[in-house]
Amino acid sequence: MNYEILNTIKSPADIKSLDKNQLDKLCAEARDCIIQTVAKNGGHLASNLGAVELTVALHRAFDSPDDAIIFDVGHQCYMHKLLTGRFNRFSTIRTEGGLSGFMRPDESEHDPFITGHSSNSVSAAYGIYKAKQISGEKGTAIAVIGDGAMTGGMAFEALNNVSGGRSNFIVVLNDNKMSISKNVGGMASSFTKLRNRPHYHRFKFAFGTFLNKIPLIGKCLFRFFENLKNGFKGLVYRNNLFTAMGLNYLGPVDGHNIEALESLFKVAKIYKKPCLIHVVTTKGKGYSFAESNPNSYHGVSPFDTDIGAVPSQKTTFSDIAGKTLCELAQKNERICAITAAMESGTGLTEFATRFKERFFDVGIAEQHAVTFGAGLAKGGMIPFFVVYSSFLQRAYDQVLHDAAIAHLPLKILIDRAGIVGEDGETHQGIFDTAFLATIPGINIYAPSDYKELKSLICKTAESDELCAIRYPRGCEGISVDCDFNEDYTLIKRSGKKLLITYGRLFSNALSVEIPQVDILKLNRIYPINDSILEILNQYDVIGFFEEGIHNGGIAEILGSMLLENGYKGSYHINAINGFVPSACVCDSLKKYGLDSDSMKHFFNTEAL
Repeated sequence: MNYEILNTIKSPADIKSLDKNQLDKLCAEARDCIIQTVAKNGGHLASNLGAVELTVALHRAFDSPDDAIIFDVGHQCYMHKLLTGRFNRFSTIRTEGGLSGFMRPDESEHDPFITGHSSNSVSAAYGIYKAKQISGEKGTAIAVIGDGAMTGGMAFEALNNVSGGRSNFIVVLNDNKMSISKNVGGMASSFTKLRNRPHYHRFKFAFGTFLNKIPLIGKCLFRFFENLKNGFKGLVYRNNLFTAMGLNYLGPVDGHNIEALESLFKVAKIYKKPCLIHVVTTKGKGYSFAESNPNSYHGVSPFDTDIGAVPSQKTTFSDIAGKTLCELAQKNERICAITAAMESGTGLTEFATRFKERFFDVGIAEQHAVTFGAGLAKGGMIPFFVVYSSFLQRAYDQVLHDAAIAHLPLKILIDRAGIVGEDGETHQGIFDTAFLATIPGINIYAPSDYKELKSLICKTAESDELCAIRYPRGCEGISVDCDFNEDYTLIKRSGKKLLITYGRLFSNALSVEIPQVDILKLNRIYPINDSILEILNQYDVIGFFEEGIHNGGIAEILGSMLLENGYKGSYHINAINGFVPSACVCDSLKKYGLDSDSMKHFFNTEAL
């Protein structure tokens, strides 16, 4: 497609003078650009296609960057990038050195806050808004949050803080699945149309001001008419959570009608009260494959646009985890599975179908998931909470306080552990070992292949301890052939040098064909078995390769233990320092010295 209009958009100001036909053409061009780019690079598709007109209306009604627009999660911000001077670089999205798939302030002044995880937009936007008020800066702040992100408790904590104040802070609820407040009958529909028109609100303010100026009886009259209006309104509309919290609820409005959206956004700017604007959109809008199956097109790998995204036929660690839980649940009615809005991504679709009463999707609420799982364990169930590594970060306190202190045998299956690739800094699973290893009583395992994963899930199901099993995204590192025991596996090659690792990196270690280098694979990576120290004292040089953060990681813990036990040899840690940006997994492993070539180079270095 020839991007005739899109190619001319250098800033949001460029769309303010476009007429309806030009806007429609702009949206069509942008959808094609998003589809073609995601088909090549992978990324979030359905959510971005559904937010095209919404984003155009936002940038026509508001003045970014003075008005800070924050897209929750950021997986619906592709159109925002196209309208804010990044069209020429859009083809680089989610590639090494290219644009991020989420909002990044270092990319553009129009990205006011880093996003990547859910439910933080209202908190961040409200903080920016209050800072503007205090410092006297012009502009407001707008949080654009999806109905899925609304299941995260942090969003409601923020709304509770926002409600009741005198401000024109604005929350836009992009509703593409749920219904917040269903209007009843034709009368309600008529009133919705009326309430979404600016002149209605201008009259409302003028009339209220007039009444309040009448001596003696003005305020009483204002309260009378306000109560009369609210009472009549209550007969037509169902109250919803947002009005009950003191927010001014506007909508619902068609999220694909730019004129209606722009009009309602301008209405919200009039109010001196926090507003929530309810926008109804269609996920995957404009691409039939994504519209008919939006869940499958939430996040996709590269695909052919003519035939759509074809599910991978390769077995993954997530598949094995899900199948194993199904096998256990078939035999034991106490087995339960919990997910935080990641049923498909964590391999639990079959479990959800076969064992409905023991499957719990709690929404984007990892904190609740852990404590809920602890409650299930207290009640005699065997709960497995299956969660992405980077999302488990939200629930550290609950693992510590609600599971560990109480010695409750919750099982945590940590998917996407280690480097995950193109989603970048916000999604890399490199911190779980470091923060979980601070928790007394937890057992952390890292299988290297499918067989080990299945064995560990079955073993921990019978354990009365708090356990976590971490495994990588996809099917990397599965070609492992060695004996497996619970704590560690030692492969001797009659050397005085030792390579230590765990998980996916073990397959890299096996390919390091240096006769004098033995390999120690940790299976239970924490707590570390004391007998390992006796083994390590036999080696002159030890290199620990860890696909995780250096500070506080397993390698650092083991190094401290060696020091305390008087180890006299040379101990080296090869791990990750800092955040890992977007790049394919293999390139990132090479960059951080965790691939086979880096391991070989380390042990061949003359300095050792």
